Amino acid sequence: MFSSQLYIGGRRTDGGSDHWTTVRNPATQEQIAEVPKASMADVRQAITAARTSFDDGPWPRMKPAERAAVLLRMAEEAERRMPELVAVNMAEAGSVRALAESIQTGVPVAHLRDMAERVLPRFAWERAIEPTVGPAIFQGVLRREAYGVCALIPAYNFPFFLSMMKLIPALAAGCTAVLKPAPMTPLESLLIGDLADVAGIPPGVVNVVTGDAEAGRVLTTDPMVDVVSFTGSDSVGRTVYAQAAASMKKVVLELGGKSANIVRADADLDAAARSTLAGITTHAGQGCSLLTRTLVHESVHDELVERVRTGLARVVVGDPIEAATTMGPLISAAQRAKVEKLIRSGEQQGGQVVFGGGRPAGLDRGFFVEPTLFTGITNAMTIARTEIFGPVGVVIPFRTDDEAVEIANDSPYGLSGGVFTADMVAAYDIAARLRTGTVTINGGSAGVSPRAAFGGYKQSGIGREWGEFGLDEFLQTKTINWAAR
Repeated sequence: MFSSQLYIGGRRTDGGSDHWTTVRNPATQEQIAEVPKASMADVRQAITAARTSFDDGPWPRMKPAERAAVLLRMAEEAERRMPELVAVNMAEAGSVRALAESIQTGVPVAHLRDMAERVLPRFAWERAIEPTVGPAIFQGVLRREAYGVCALIPAYNFPFFLSMMKLIPALAAGCTAVLKPAPMTPLESLLIGDLADVAGIPPGVVNVVTGDAEAGRVLTTDPMVDVVSFTGSDSVGRTVYAQAAASMKKVVLELGGKSANIVRADADLDAAARSTLAGITTHAGQGCSLLTRTLVHESVHDELVERVRTGLARVVVGDPIEAATTMGPLISAAQRAKVEKLIRSGEQQGGQVVFGGGRPAGLDRGFFVEPTLFTGITNAMTIARTEIFGPVGVVIPFRTDDEAVEIANDSPYGLSGGVFTADMVAAYDIAARLRTGTVTINGGSAGVSPRAAFGGYKQSGIGREWGEFGLDEFLQTKTINWAAR
């Protein structure tokens, strides 16, 4: 339905490598597409196109309202092609339909509209500096200006969502970009070139290239790139950070998580159980902000575990194209092997599997793992400290709020968190003490609102995404001042 070619300087191309990447459906292992693998010369050509467009083209010099109008056309075209986006997401990423229609595709388009309709028109691009009286009168202006050329590198799990959450603020700021999707899920990102064409984005402003770690290294080290925005594991994030350091690039990192969900004795256990289920099964656990450590007061531990176990028994694992499916596959055989190894380590270290732990019966093709729940876990165990990126949750008991906060914060990560309790004062106090970028109370309410900020503490990353907070990451602040005598 759309081109799977590279998109460089406003044109489609197969590139110059003569190598192709096979994209497979993780639920069936069938080939669904072949895309050209960009050569290093292709990646450099895309960077040059972005650099030329930023230095000499109209995009950074447009008024914010003009850019907003273009972004609105981009949103309208994405909405028109939403059924296609959903179908591609289900095929390449293995999302069930409900997830494909919401967070995977619908939410980023809503964020795009919000940027065009709310953020850009209201953003303070210039503001006066309050005059200071001394030997002379100091006065001036603070200006916000586009940072420059941006390398955008999303992860495989939410291809369109992550690509757009980086591209939207970069474009709104007046930057130009080179987007490099993950090799396993490139199709939705390549479609963005079509959206850019229809919206009338000038050539070179948006470029989309494929490739592996070597292509990423070119993007993170090329001196013509000013900003690197990366989403992925903390181990690769450290590599990106180090590579960008040589040329002092601005770096935004959205990395891993091992987020804790604190369930107090007075909590609504049905709601808490639903939250725990979601943390295990949403996109087969392939989400950095999912709540995968459930810390539950010892007095209600067994009740909560039984509710979660009952809920897991109702989960239908299978091909997302089937209407009855509620949890799809992992992305690859390698990811499944990693998850299974961590499950075995949990058992070897003394954890008890109360549900799952293996592969679903009757699914001979596809990269499926049963949703799995562990009890008998301490926070020192590997399975409680490592980001699994699979449908595995652990339950850890606590006695006091202080102990719960201590366990929650005893992690190298700090991306998300949750609190379930009937006492809103206690909930807010706990939320304020958690060293994490987002906390939901009793399931939250805002979801992935463009008015919120998303990002982590500690090894979960640097910087923030979404709305005006994401826009700010792609802007420089310039002071222009003068003295009036």
